[in-house]
Amino acid sequence: MAKALFLTGTGTDVGKTFVTGLILKKLKDSGKNAAYYKAAMSGNERRPDKSLLPADAWHVKTVSGIGQPLSSMCPYVYETAVSPHLASRLEGNPVRMDVVREGFAQVCARYDYVTVEGSGGILCPICFDEAELWLEDIIQTLDLSCLIVADAGLGTINSVVLTAEYLKAKKIPVKGILFNRFHPGNVMEEDNLRMCEHRTGLKVLACIQDGDAELSMDADMLASLYEPVTVLHDNGGAK
Repeated sequence: MAKALFLTGTGTDVGKTFVTGLILKKLKDSGKNAAYYKAAMSGNERRPDKSLLPADAWHVKTVSGIGQPLSSMCPYVYETAVSPHLASRLEGNPVRMDVVREGFAQVCARYDYVTVEGSGGILCPICFDEAELWLEDIIQTLDLSCLIVADAGLGTINSVVLTAEYLKAKKIPVKGILFNRFHPGNVMEEDNLRMCEHRTGLKVLACIQDGDAELSMDADMLASLYEPVTVLHDNGGAK
C-alpha cells in the first residue's frame, strides 16, 4: 500500500520545491520507491516544441534522480505566473478535483512513497469559477497529513503559527516543520525555531541551508512521517 505526505509552505518563495527535491532524494537514496505529485503549477516556460515544461517537477526529478515520468507528476501546468485559480481562468483550463484525485491515485498505484507539494501557502485558491477549490480541499480530499516548510528568517514566527493554527482548525494533521535557508549560529533564526516550536507544539524536524545537497534528517524517520493512502482508484489502484 502506498504512503503519502503533503508539503505546504508558509507562503510563496519559501523554498518549498527545493526542500521537496531533497526529501525525494533522501527517500530514493535510502532505497524507497518514491514519487512526486502536485495538483497545479503556474509560471512555467515553453519548450522548443511549444509544450509547457513543469518547472517544479523538473527540478525535483533532476535533484532527486527519481525515474518517474514528468507527465505523471502534475495534471495542470500553466504558463501565467499567478495563482493557479487565475492562471486556469486566463488559460481556459480549470482545475477539476476528480482529475487531481485520479492522477494522485495512479501515482500511488505505482510508487510506495508519494510526496505531494502544495502551491504557495495554505490559503492558495486552486479554482474559483467552475468550482471553488482551495489547497486545503485537495489535502482533505486526498486525506493527507502535512509538513510545513518555512523560511527561517524574519517574520517566520507569525507565518508558521498562523499556518499551523489554520491547519489545526481544518482538522488537518501536521507532522512538523522544516526550516529552510537556516544559518547556524544566527541568534534570530535559532530563536525563531524555539518560538515556533513553543507556540505550535510542533517540532522543527530539519534545518536546511542554502546550497544543501542532502536533507539532514534520518531516512527512516522521514519515511515514518508518510501515512497509508486511503483514496480509492476507480480501476483498482490505491486505497
